Amino acid sequence: MLLLVFGQELPSSPHGCTDGSCYPATGNLLIGRAVNLSSTSTCGLNGPQQYCIVSHLQESDKCFECNSQHRFDPYHHRNSHRIENVIYLMDSNGDNTWWQSVNGQESVSIRLNLEAEFHFTHLIMKFKTFRPAAMFIERSADFGRTWRPYRYFASNCTKTFPGIPANGLHHINDIICEERYSDIEPSTNGEVIYKVLDPAIHVKDPYSLDIQELLRITNLRINFTKLNTLGDDLLDRRFDVLQKYYYALYELVVRGSCFCYGHASECAPVPGVDARENGMIHGRCVCKHNTEGLNCERCRHFHNDLPWRPAEAENPHTCRECNCNGHSSHCHFDMAVYLATGNISGGVCDDCLHNTMGRNCEMCKPFYYQDPIKDIRDPQACVACDCDPVGSMEGGVCDSHTDLDMGMISGQCRCKANVKGTRCDDCKESYYGLSQNDPLGCQPCNCDPRGIIMMGAPCDQISGDCSCKRHVTGRYCNQCLPEYWGLSNDLAGCRPCDCDFGGAFNNRCMMESGQCDCRRHLIGRQCSEVQPGYFCAPLDYYKYEAEDPDVRPVHREHTPSHMVTWTGPGFARVKDGAGLVFTIDNIPYAMEYDIMIRYEPEVCVWTVTYQIDCFCMLCFSRYIQMPRPFCFEPSNRYVVSIRFQRHGVTHRHLTAFILIDSVSQDYQPPHTLIIYLYVCLNGAPVVESCQCDPQGSLSGECHKVGGECHCKPNVMGRRCDQCTPGTYGFGANGCTVCDCHSEGSLSHQCDPVTGQCQCRQGATGRQCSDCQPGQWGFPSCSPCQCNGHADICDPRNGGCRDCRDYTAGHLCERCADGFFGNPVLGSGEHCRPCPCPGNPGSDHFNAHSCYADHTSNQIICNCRQGYTGLRCDQCAPGYHGNPEQPGGQCLPCECNGNIDTNDPGSCDPRTGQCLKCLYHTDGPSCGHCQHGYYGNALAHDCRLCTCVTAGTIQSACSDGQCHCDRQTGACPCRQNVAGHNCDQCAPNHWNYGQDRGCEHCSCDPQHALGSHCNMFTGQCQCRPGFGGKQCTECEQFHWGDPRLQCRECKCHPLGSEMAQCDRSTGACECREGAAGKRCDECARGFTGDFPKCVRCHPCFHLWDDAVCQIKRDLEHIQYAAQKILESGVTTGVGDTRIKELEKKLRKVQDLISAEDSDRIHHLIGQSIDDLRAEIALTDGRLMGVTRELNTTAEEEEALKRTLSVLERELRDINATVAQKKRLLDDYLTSGFAGSKLSQVSEALKTYRYYQESVKAEKKCNASVSGPLSPVEQSKETRAVTEDLLDASKDKFLRALAAQNKSLNELQQKAHDLDKKVHHLSHKVCGGHSNASVNGSCPDSQCGGAGCRDDQGNRVCGGHGCNGTVSTSVAALNHARNATDGLNAAKEELQSVARKDVKNQAMNTLKKAQKKKDHFENNNKKLKDFIKKIRDFLTEEGADPQSIEKVALQVLSITLPVNRTALDKMVMQIKDSLSNLTNIEGIVNQTSQHISKVKELLDKAKDAKSRAEGVKDAANNTKQALDVSEKAIEKARAALKEANNNLNSTRNAAVEVQHT
Repeated sequence: MLLLVFGQELPSSPHGCTDGSCYPATGNLLIGRAVNLSSTSTCGLNGPQQYCIVSHLQESDKCFECNSQHRFDPYHHRNSHRIENVIYLMDSNGDNTWWQSVNGQESVSIRLNLEAEFHFTHLIMKFKTFRPAAMFIERSADFGRTWRPYRYFASNCTKTFPGIPANGLHHINDIICEERYSDIEPSTNGEVIYKVLDPAIHVKDPYSLDIQELLRITNLRINFTKLNTLGDDLLDRRFDVLQKYYYALYELVVRGSCFCYGHASECAPVPGVDARENGMIHGRCVCKHNTEGLNCERCRHFHNDLPWRPAEAENPHTCRECNCNGHSSHCHFDMAVYLATGNISGGVCDDCLHNTMGRNCEMCKPFYYQDPIKDIRDPQACVACDCDPVGSMEGGVCDSHTDLDMGMISGQCRCKANVKGTRCDDCKESYYGLSQNDPLGCQPCNCDPRGIIMMGAPCDQISGDCSCKRHVTGRYCNQCLPEYWGLSNDLAGCRPCDCDFGGAFNNRCMMESGQCDCRRHLIGRQCSEVQPGYFCAPLDYYKYEAEDPDVRPVHREHTPSHMVTWTGPGFARVKDGAGLVFTIDNIPYAMEYDIMIRYEPEVCVWTVTYQIDCFCMLCFSRYIQMPRPFCFEPSNRYVVSIRFQRHGVTHRHLTAFILIDSVSQDYQPPHTLIIYLYVCLNGAPVVESCQCDPQGSLSGECHKVGGECHCKPNVMGRRCDQCTPGTYGFGANGCTVCDCHSEGSLSHQCDPVTGQCQCRQGATGRQCSDCQPGQWGFPSCSPCQCNGHADICDPRNGGCRDCRDYTAGHLCERCADGFFGNPVLGSGEHCRPCPCPGNPGSDHFNAHSCYADHTSNQIICNCRQGYTGLRCDQCAPGYHGNPEQPGGQCLPCECNGNIDTNDPGSCDPRTGQCLKCLYHTDGPSCGHCQHGYYGNALAHDCRLCTCVTAGTIQSACSDGQCHCDRQTGACPCRQNVAGHNCDQCAPNHWNYGQDRGCEHCSCDPQHALGSHCNMFTGQCQCRPGFGGKQCTECEQFHWGDPRLQCRECKCHPLGSEMAQCDRSTGACECREGAAGKRCDECARGFTGDFPKCVRCHPCFHLWDDAVCQIKRDLEHIQYAAQKILESGVTTGVGDTRIKELEKKLRKVQDLISAEDSDRIHHLIGQSIDDLRAEIALTDGRLMGVTRELNTTAEEEEALKRTLSVLERELRDINATVAQKKRLLDDYLTSGFAGSKLSQVSEALKTYRYYQESVKAEKKCNASVSGPLSPVEQSKETRAVTEDLLDASKDKFLRALAAQNKSLNELQQKAHDLDKKVHHLSHKVCGGHSNASVNGSCPDSQCGGAGCRDDQGNRVCGGHGCNGTVSTSVAALNHARNATDGLNAAKEELQSVARKDVKNQAMNTLKKAQKKKDHFENNNKKLKDFIKKIRDFLTEEGADPQSIEKVALQVLSITLPVNRTALDKMVMQIKDSLSNLTNIEGIVNQTSQHISKVKELLDKAKDAKSRAEGVKDAANNTKQALDVSEKAIEKARAALKEANNNLNSTRNAAVEVQHT
């Protein structure tokens, strides 16, 4: 393998094959295999064929004959060029031999078939003709069934093999295409070398399956796909043209070796191959290391204990004999077993004898066990088992050997799952019925654990019957006894049913749910609840109301403050001595019933007579029960007659009444009242349907006892089927309150259906709250006043209703619309129709109303919209139609709002056609913009087209105006013109304004920055170094071929005439005295240092001619020497080298003439091949070393860093492992007691807790320590914060100390200044300067510094004060009095002159100011005017005509005065300014003030900047404090979490210690 990897032949190790790998010799695989070498094309196979040689075309012998009908023979068949000729370069005579294909055939292949697997290393081909323009090499490793490519070769890989990458080799098995071996040169002796393992690619594992698969071949095929030609075959395919194009191969070398995987040092012929040619590489390995096979590809028989592997330099991987303990002589290798044993042993024995089995025949077979006193290698080591076949597994199998860890004892029986005993002959607890057919041995008892008494032995082991609890039954104790349910773990097992005595048919229930068998309409588990929609009837369910129609009823209304003590709507008022008759026909059951009477007496003590019974009714009671019950039966009708009279009187009284509520019958069960109530709920009660009225009830549900439904408002009755007293209109919304008027009705009751109240005389209406018809104003009713035109009016406001005679109004006092007149009663007039022009109600009435104009005695019509005229018989402006005809009407003109509706001529009054469209609209309905305008005509937005005439097609323009799309405004542009207004060339075009449109830029795609250019000049944007309009030339001041490279001229500015050089040569045009390509040298005939060149002495020209002649002679000599070198004639050279070469040549000839020429030829060929391979190998190694050296340093640094990190991590891991191991040892040796199994269980539990503790510890450590833990982050944040605080603190304290110092200094200066002010105040004013808050100085009449009076004026000095101010004022007054007289005369003399000069200056100043204001105003107007012009020009809709008009108007503007007058005015202003005096003083003073202001401003800015700095520092400090607070909070949270984790870890550790 090393030979294959490193591309060179390595002999076997000195130790042979004993201690390492060994390899056979490498050679040419073609030697001895001529019969296995074939080609798809050979010239002259079917007869002689002419061929020509390209290099001989100029010679007389340019074409030759190929005849390959016979094998090559140097004496008889020299023109045979079969494929076997490529095995050797030359024949026995030393002449070259070759293989040659048919002329002109391009697809040709050469194939080598090998008799076994070989390692193929490299390929060398030497061609007689051109090398192929395209070819590829492929291999087969399955004797030609499948092929895979090795490498592609082509002169143009991308074109010839487009799917194959040509970007170089990256991996050793990449399939790429190379171009270096496919050139047309050389025309002969060209070579193609291919190495399977490129030395430039490092191979990490030379024994990998990928490398072996890459080298292993059984067949090799070379496919030539394209000839290299001179190109004439493309024009002429005649035979004589193709005679010179063919494949011809001098030599083919396929280097390889016998494929033995390092297990053989020599190879022998393959059986069946008789070739024994010298130098032949045979295919059968002579195997070592206990291997065998054609390629030593497997281990020898019974040597399969280790996996077969290729041998390595220091490890032969010898196959090892299997260990079968003497019970077998056959084995095989199992990789799974090998991996399971830790790569120690993988041999598995086959066909074990002596009742043994297993990988090494180390175990006894089933039904046998190992005798403990005999060795496993003893043939009698395995003894038969003694187990009951009925209860043991697999018919009596036992443990084959003893293994206490697995609970195995040699000879112990393996019982079935439900069987126990030494021989497996007893059932386990909770099982019964030992059987051989049962795979589990015994059947489970299947007793329900909830129903059995004993858990240890729940059933009989023979019969399987279970022992049940008290209320449980069944074979498996899984059923409850009758009248019991709910099998559970209770002591009794089941619970009683407890079915309701009256609601259920019996006391039986379902065992699972306990549900009893309920009677009809009763539900619940115990049948103790009533079904929804039903109820249980009470004792007094059968009631009969006394409110008979023949008896006067007394209704009782329900009020919230009174308890209801009656049933139904109220009572029946019965006179003394009268009676009531009740009909009973709804008896449900035949039984005895008690009769009860409910009542309210108006007179105490009444006597009730019922048939023959008589009893008293007391006044303090509200009901009475008959003394004895009565028997009623179903389907019969009974009449009960009762008479009421006062007790103890003999005559009847007409005003004595009793109020009878109802009579009820209570069925009397054979129990007391309390017992009956129980029976109603738990016995057999009477269950009735609720039957709630759907209109009067809120739902279909009723009260479970009594059946009272939930009624809607003002609804009553058990079924909610009647209105309460005082309401009416029973319906879906309940009943409505009567609401009878208190003054108009006789009572509060009303008709229960209609709601009509009982009205008093004169009242009417449902509520008795209205007057009689014809009246209004209830209750003070008055007759309606309707001027005789209506009979009724509004009952509340008296407004008349249904006015007649075409009248209207509140009192029918005016005419209705469309009529005129005076309908007031007594006026004698009536309402007449308006003639506008037809009558109201007809299809010819076009007015709203009309009125009579008594002045003109005309009827004036108020026309409807769209109509006009005296009689509304004309259409108004903006409308059209035929209103003068009956049925005609005026309709609006459909002009889309683009006409003046007040203009009578805006549209045709008959047809409605629009005549005067506004807003630049057009069309019959003014629906689109005019020609030359665009926009939305419906929105009054038609704008003038802004097409540029220079870019718009000429047919769309006329009279300087172009048309555009009426909707979008897009202009029709010329060719290659773009823009909404056709105002620019399309992208990548220029020459705007031409009739044919714009031209293409045609910028050079390589030398221009883009394909766009200037729209007017066509200049492309060129890359640096290129120029010209289309960037096809070098740019200015550059030269060269732009297709290759442009270079800068660099002409020296002092020596060249211009900066541009010659664009072809780059030579600059030099000035006189300058020379050189860049004109930066002194010219010939000049001397000095450039640019200070001085003309030479006149004698220079005398010598210049001689020097030039010598230069020409030297050039001629140089030319002659060049010719001699090119022709190869080197006369005068010594013959030593030639003699040396001749001597070596003679030695070679002597060697060739030796007797053993074949061996010498073979050695020479091998040496040449090896030299070629070594050259190629060295070349590849150099390339690989070059690439590897570039990355070695970087990889070394990266590896050093990685190694340092790994070492540090390894130290941490070792420390952690040691610590964890120590903790584990502590836990495992903590003194646990008990059996071995319990110790293992406790150890596992401890280990689990230990793992949890380790995880908790890691989590705790991660939260407390480590670069990413919250504590560390908090620590870093705190450190940063402290650093920031320290830095800010120092800076802040320094600034604070400096400011405090400055403040103290200012305070001291202020104190000193205050003292000085006090002193000066006494000296100047005569008083101190102790001013109060408001500036007054009450204790100093003379004032002082800062003192002011009430008006705010300063106070200093005064009468009686001895300060300098008072003294100066007195002296000043004396001086003024003295000088007044002196100045009076002077002022009189100068008053005239001063007055004139002053007036003149003032007038000039006013004029100048006025002119200045005038100029500023005009300047402002001019700027506004210019801005308007600019806005107009930049506006999108500005058309060229408007721009031209504005430009002409601007050009026509002239100044109000000419330049001469303006200059004259300027001179006058200068003269006026010259009269002003002390200008310089004013300017100086102003400059001083400005400088002071600037100083103050600078100080203010400086103070501001210092304040901002202090503010920024404070803000930064505040932000740092905020960050610190947040960090501290995070740290606290992290510490809290860490404490929690630590506590949980401690708790887990405590639990581990306790366990």
